Parts: sequence; structure tokens; C-alpha cells
Amino acid sequence: MSDWLPDYLIREQTAVGALVAFGLLRIIAAAVARTQGWRIATVERVFIGLAALYCLPQVPGLFMHPHVPYALAAIEGKAAGCAIALFCAPILSHRLGYE
Repeated sequence: MSDWLPDYLIREQTAVGALVAFGLLRIIAAAVARTQGWRIATVERVFIGLAALYCLPQVPGLFMHPHVPYALAAIEGKAAGCAIALFCAPILSHRLGYE
């Protein structure tokens, strides 16, 4: 098992990746929604669905290989990164004047 990365590194890397991706996309979507006249509640629902779809590919690996630490660490990191991004991005986009 020495060739495996520690699970905390996998969790941190996936969390930061999801945080950056969903944070930036959410702010860009808020700016586009403002110019197009879309409702922000719709944008929120779409991004919650996208976050669920982003975490979905790890679920079969979690059930098929429960002894592999990568599966659980990856889904935990993705879920944490998405949750933080979807909580903080509306605050930032409101401060920027898009909401």
C-alpha cells in the first residue's frame, strides 16, 4: 500500500478542485443571469444539480471497492468542495453586484 497517496491528500485535492471550479462557475453564472434576466433561484437549483452530478461518478466506486481509501476520500472531498463553493459564491457574487 505504499504506492497510495494518503486519503487526506486526495480529499484536499478534490475539495480544492471542486471549490475553485464551482466557485468560479457560480460567479460567472450569476453575472450572465443578471444580464439575461434569469432568476437567481433557478441558477442555484441548477448548480445544486450540477454538484450532485459532479459527485455521482464516485458512488459506484464506493460500493464496488469499499476497502480502497481513494473512493471514500474522493467523494468526501468533492462534496465538501461543492458545499463550500455553493455557500460562499453567492456571498461573493452579491458583493460584486451580480445578485
